[in-house]
Amino acid sequence: MNINNSPGPIIIQSDNSILLETQHPQFEQARDFLSKFAELVKSPEFIHTYRITPLSLWNAAAIDISMDEILSGLQTYAKYQVPENVITNLEDWFDIYGKLTLYEHKNNLLRLEISENNIFNRLINDDNLEKYWRHTESNQLYIDSSQRGNLKQDLIKAGYPVQDLCGYVAGNQLEIESKQIDLEGEKFDYYPYQKEAIEAFYESGNERGGSGVIVLPCGSGKTIVGIGVIDKIASHTIIITTNNVAAHQWRYELLDKTNFSEDMIGEYTGAKKIIKPITITTYQMMTHRKNTNEDFKHIKIFTDYNWGLIIYDEVHMLPAPVFRVTTNIQSKRRLGLTATLVREDGKEDEVFALIGPKKYDLPWKVLEQQGYISRVYCTEFRIKMPDKLEVEYAYAKKRKQFRLASENSRKIKITEQLISNHKEDSILIIGYYISQLEEVASELDLPIITGKTKEEEREKLYEDFRNKRINTLVVSKVANFAVDLPDANVMIQLSGTFGSRQEEAQRLGRILRPKKKRSHFYTLVSKGTREQDFAINRQMFLVEQGYKYHIEYF
Repeated sequence: MNINNSPGPIIIQSDNSILLETQHPQFEQARDFLSKFAELVKSPEFIHTYRITPLSLWNAAAIDISMDEILSGLQTYAKYQVPENVITNLEDWFDIYGKLTLYEHKNNLLRLEISENNIFNRLINDDNLEKYWRHTESNQLYIDSSQRGNLKQDLIKAGYPVQDLCGYVAGNQLEIESKQIDLEGEKFDYYPYQKEAIEAFYESGNERGGSGVIVLPCGSGKTIVGIGVIDKIASHTIIITTNNVAAHQWRYELLDKTNFSEDMIGEYTGAKKIIKPITITTYQMMTHRKNTNEDFKHIKIFTDYNWGLIIYDEVHMLPAPVFRVTTNIQSKRRLGLTATLVREDGKEDEVFALIGPKKYDLPWKVLEQQGYISRVYCTEFRIKMPDKLEVEYAYAKKRKQFRLASENSRKIKITEQLISNHKEDSILIIGYYISQLEEVASELDLPIITGKTKEEEREKLYEDFRNKRINTLVVSKVANFAVDLPDANVMIQLSGTFGSRQEEAQRLGRILRPKKKRSHFYTLVSKGTREQDFAINRQMFLVEQGYKYHIEYF
């Protein structure tokens, strides 16, 4: 029972799920508590559902959240008594973290030490794992060093996370120094939370640091954290980004914040293939091939050079071929940067095994309260479809229904009204379907950027927007990632990629840079359609971060 002798806001169920009442006075405190070790599954208006998994607990353990803290919080916020089997499950799962530790040995062997006999016996008798064991001793298993990544990957799938203390190769040395004054003459220093994140990853250079994921909101300076890590490691680095725009943003920040000259930074993309001490590439480049029978020839960039650090920008977007090559480069330091650990393909366990556990996580609302990111108001407009479109929708197949609802023509009128309401603001209008965006741009006489827009024209429009020569810009999903438009404070989302929580995070991030004006995030969906169903899933990301969604009907 709740230790305060009053009913709390959460109900813990015997299947390890948790129901959270949103109208309870303790809702916000309980939500922030649950976010440390549980995953949000769904978030309708009155009851949010969370689940506790082994992986969510291992990530909590990796950032030193204790089991005592978790159990005490459950008792504090519980409406009813916590089921005994849940307590047992949590303790068993949490306790597994740290039981398996991998060390460097000799003769190209690694030593896996297991602290409990029963786990040791399970592993040596597991048919799926026996291929790894070169020989065994009491609670110790020896494997080929070349199997470091594969073993960790298979062990976590079997339910056993590994603490990898084998250390890392140094890589070619790099001379780097952070500037005190940037290129625009502004004083530069890392924010306190950025310093914390950098040190949490680095861990004073010992073998416990050097691999893992830093989770920070869009707009909070994840690129700056990456630069800080490069400064600490001081060795040749490859940075993998989501697209060419992101690559150019990394290049700018490196030149702006460090002593690097132009000729120290290489770009390995479709346009250029230049390897330098700092080399920036894209996931698309790494996975490019002419046909499915051809090898991923560009992926050899990982193994053909003596990198000391690999940075995976937006690690939640990491494609399968890059996962595969990452299993072979476990001796390199690996940093994942992301605003959310949620992956649409459910491969969070592979990020944990191959990139590393969560090293640092700071809630969006904390940074908002401290003034590091903008305060955002989220509104969803549920819009009735025209009668003719309703008939077409009723007879369409499901995938077609989603597109019809997404391209509801009544969204144009709402967009026009929102633009009128925000005449003094900087507005981005974003969507998934190019034909819809082109129609909005044409109807409202607005500039537009899509994947077809030439880079020169694209950069000119971005520059005009930054300098307030235009205040409204229509953009396709090319603006989901790493577009530096710090003054944007209004986002109108016309359509999205089905229920992608990743995309919601990235789009929100476009208007989070700190500013005096409040920011607004508007989502337009067709009422009572498949688009509305998917929008509910997209909202979960915002709810996880503590944002409230206001809903209006048209």
